[in-house]
Amino acid sequence: METFIERLFPIQEEDIDYEAIYEVLFQLYLNPIDINRADAEVLQATYLLNPTQVSELIAYRRRFGPLLSLYELQAVPDFDLPTIERLLPFVSLGDSGLKSKPFWQRVKEEEQAYFLLRHQRTWEKRRGFSPADTSSTGTVSSRYLGDPNTVYLRFRIQHARDFSMGITLDKDAGEQFAWDGKTARYGFNFLSFHFTRYYVGRWKTLTAGDYQASFGQGLVFGAGYTLGKGAETVPTVRRSSIGILPYTAAMEFGFFRGIAATRQFKNWQASLLASHAPRDGRAAVASEDERESISSFNQSGLHRTPSELATKNQIRESSLGANLQYAHPSGRFQTGINSLYTHFDRPWIRSPEVYNQFEFAGQSNLVSSLYFNYNWKNFLLFGESALAKSGGSGTVLGFVSSLGKQVDFSLLWRKYDRDFHSFYASGFAENTRPINEQGVYMGVQVVPDKRWKINAYYDFFKFPWLGYRVYAPSAGYEWLARLSYQPRRTLVAFVQVRQEEKDRNLSDSGEPALPYLVHPVKKLNGLLSLENQLSRNLFIRSRILISRVEILERTSHGFMMLQDVQYGQEKWRLTGRVALFDAEDYDNRLYAFENNVLWTFSLPAFYGQGMRYYLLGQYQITPKLTAYLRFARTAYTDRESISSGLQTIELPHQTDTALMLRYFLR
Repeated sequence: METFIERLFPIQEEDIDYEAIYEVLFQLYLNPIDINRADAEVLQATYLLNPTQVSELIAYRRRFGPLLSLYELQAVPDFDLPTIERLLPFVSLGDSGLKSKPFWQRVKEEEQAYFLLRHQRTWEKRRGFSPADTSSTGTVSSRYLGDPNTVYLRFRIQHARDFSMGITLDKDAGEQFAWDGKTARYGFNFLSFHFTRYYVGRWKTLTAGDYQASFGQGLVFGAGYTLGKGAETVPTVRRSSIGILPYTAAMEFGFFRGIAATRQFKNWQASLLASHAPRDGRAAVASEDERESISSFNQSGLHRTPSELATKNQIRESSLGANLQYAHPSGRFQTGINSLYTHFDRPWIRSPEVYNQFEFAGQSNLVSSLYFNYNWKNFLLFGESALAKSGGSGTVLGFVSSLGKQVDFSLLWRKYDRDFHSFYASGFAENTRPINEQGVYMGVQVVPDKRWKINAYYDFFKFPWLGYRVYAPSAGYEWLARLSYQPRRTLVAFVQVRQEEKDRNLSDSGEPALPYLVHPVKKLNGLLSLENQLSRNLFIRSRILISRVEILERTSHGFMMLQDVQYGQEKWRLTGRVALFDAEDYDNRLYAFENNVLWTFSLPAFYGQGMRYYLLGQYQITPKLTAYLRFARTAYTDRESISSGLQTIELPHQTDTALMLRYFLR
């Protein structure tokens, strides 16, 4: 799972919600797919099969009937042994006789019922936890209201394709435990819950509480599930209509709260959703009519200071959404329409900036779309086109194809107007949102034999209007190439190179007539990796990462070298890393995926000079109770303090720990 996630995830500089994406992926894999019921859309959503394999599996079922055993996958054309081994943990033959028992008895007997408790902390004192001081004007400085502990609690009970219910509680470092209805704090700062049933008569999904939705190519309903560009260069360009999903992450935005349902009518299915969710933000009073309006949203989910706490649940967002989808009995064709109406309890009026005059403004938005997927021979064609209330539109068209047994290829074209507004979209884009962008992406995977694999993509994009930190229309490109060598199952080596060129504002020149100039910034990243499973219990990974950034006539460099070791026995496992890094500035920062406690994702960025090391331990105390403990430390040699503002640590090192306990009820 870790290796697969690392290949799927992009390594980008923008603030991408990696944890929410990881959570959605993880939930997909915790619910094994019924290999006899899954249509092409569900099979494609796993990213484990190419279009030819999906078509061959559906044709095999149509010709010979349901599979009697998972071993029968060996008889499906184009299914080789590595594919089957990769697929087996995530598929099943369904539940024979499961639903013959009453629902609450099934809940009572379900083995997948657990409590999860996680504690995290940075042990060096940050400025926000120090005593407040008073300035010469008598102003008392702001400080964090709570303690430096992060506490996360989850209860979950679920069974694939039957039911899921759970509750998630979260308190971030600096937030206080408090019981205050006005700020929706009931001990923990954030509370999320859901109750979901699957396949109840003709009802495919029934859910109440917090949930997400994914239909089409993510231009209306994106479910926070956008993988972007990564080492898996072919399948990730396409989104899948996963439908309505329980929301189980701890991020405090990007989900619906209310009720939703999907009903099946033979080859048709209809979904309806209604949501009334609180949102963090700031309100201001317009001077001309003294009406209160939204000035900004706070998506950090942090409520550590009085100022941050003042944004909590200040805005109410109501949503009504619908999806109607048709799937041909052959499983080769699917089409559908989406519509989402969003209304805020007060108008949103942005602070006017030179780049945001076409962004959403007002109190309500309506966005609708039409999408399709079509399997034609070895081609999987897909597309979606959406229209917003503003008149702005967004369109994605593309295909994924197996050109032969050794070659897979993908092509995607997208166009998003500068006034295309869709709040829950996650369409394929260079920017974090599908707006003000046009581009063409091409990806290829070549497997000349079982040992070698070549992955590459090229993406050209342009931004017809101004953007944040780019005060002029601009264009750019990005390409990646990875060569992998696996002479045996236990040894994998690869080299990867990625280059990107995008425009960015330069510093103010001082000339009144030229306050902003844009110039291309060229970034190059390289990665050399060797992974070896030396024995059943011992695994090692060695990596070298480099970066180079060119701005005007200045070139800066970054370098990182790391060594991972993992050793485990039946009841315990230890994973450790030692890394050295030297990156000249923030533009050269290097990203390195790290192992963490279960259900926690870590992809930190490093710049400056220093050493990073961590040790992660896992121990099964009893058959029901497992403990995870992680110790991590970053020591810098080029500075005396870390971070800034209230996050400042007046020391050249930072130490973090994470403790997690998972207890199964049965």
